[in-house]
Amino acid sequence: MAKSEKTVTVEQTGSPIRRPGDQRAALVGLGLNKMHRRSTLEDTPAVRGMIRKVQHLVRVVEDA
Repeated sequence: MAKSEKTVTVEQTGSPIRRPGDQRAALVGLGLNKMHRRSTLEDTPAVRGMIRKVQHLVRVVEDA
């Protein structure tokens, strides 16, 4: 299998305190656990779904 070249970088901007467990799990799945941390992941439908679930806690970073 060829590795996908498309990636997406997300940065955590909100705290998971007082959030439902599924939102905390989505942040962990994205590789985020502290404020202002960044994680670069493959751009797959599963990753996009996790980002959508916690869109109020993260932002997608555009790398130049």
